[in-house]
Amino acid sequence: MTEHDYWKIFPRMPQKVQIGDITVRDGFQHLEKFISTRAKKFYLEELIFAGCRHIEITNLGNPFLMPQFRDAEEMLIHVRSDQFRKRCERKGINIDDVTFTAITIRESAVDQAVELKQRGIGPDRLLMMVSTEEEHHFANSGCTLPQYWKECERAIRKCNDAGMKMCGTVSTIWGSPIGGATDMKDAVEFTKRWLEIGAYDIEHADHDGSASAAQVYRYYSMILDEIPDPNLHVAHFHETKRVASASILAALQAGITRFEATLGGMGGQPANFLDDCPVPGTGAYYYDDPRYVGLVCLEDTLVQIDEMGIEHGYNVDRILWLGRQMERTVGHRLRSEAAINGRTLKQGHPKFARPGLTAAKKKLAESDGQKWPRDWNPKATLPEKYRAR
Repeated sequence: MTEHDYWKIFPRMPQKVQIGDITVRDGFQHLEKFISTRAKKFYLEELIFAGCRHIEITNLGNPFLMPQFRDAEEMLIHVRSDQFRKRCERKGINIDDVTFTAITIRESAVDQAVELKQRGIGPDRLLMMVSTEEEHHFANSGCTLPQYWKECERAIRKCNDAGMKMCGTVSTIWGSPIGGATDMKDAVEFTKRWLEIGAYDIEHADHDGSASAAQVYRYYSMILDEIPDPNLHVAHFHETKRVASASILAALQAGITRFEATLGGMGGQPANFLDDCPVPGTGAYYYDDPRYVGLVCLEDTLVQIDEMGIEHGYNVDRILWLGRQMERTVGHRLRSEAAINGRTLKQGHPKFARPGLTAAKKKLAESDGQKWPRDWNPKATLPEKYRAR
């Protein structure tokens, strides 16, 4: 007989996960509209109040290239303020339990993070990124891979000396939007290189939605076979084909416990136009339609995981409300279905019930809960030809 217990079929699948939110950074970097600092602070705070404990707060790169983050220092000052700490305490939250990550693609940004740390307003965790496909890597960093690895080695040393953690991202694991097909074995080797030079954890990224569920399961199984501590690994999926929920499930089945998402599925390559002016960003877009890029939706991912009975630590209904507010902030419909349609409620939706069922059953002398005629056997007799052999 088939095993029906999902956790016996996939013994590595967790009962508890950690879902980090990266809306305020990755989600906003793709928008061609400046999101006010007040709005960024609002969503950052509300995400924390709703249960988020790992959150990307800003990008410390050159604001000339990405002016969406010209308020980076103000955001960091805000979360280190006594006022914000007290607000968290009133809600029963110890702000020291929240990890704030800033993106530092280049060493100069790491230097800035070190200076901010010395001033008492630095982030807890930094992030640098390599792509296994060099054309994609060059588009994002302006460096060759060997050149960038040496820069990362220096940067991690500075980061660790300053008391911060470095996350090393491995991208183009399942394919590159520029160079095409890639070899997953390269990504395993890149992961080991990050850990060898002192990275604290690894973000495994599908930055263009290339992944399929079968390949996701295979890759994370390969990773956990060689580097078995699940706390070291963060799954980062983009949504371009509306199949990323399958990738989430496959990663869970393989044993991954840490994920990232954004409200409304926002995010993607940094914008090269902001408000009324072209900006450098990371150059020309490497996709044809900017409507179809972005991460997995936090709202939908939470509903998916919540309805599987996996612990996650969020107030799901509050996140769904936040997702609806975000649509008003950005001024257009986002990609979450759960934010609009809600959750599958165990008590159902009685308001949609049609009138007359009770009266009809009474008229027919049927009892409440009766599902078939009284003269039928309590259990069906399956015809011989349909029975399991």
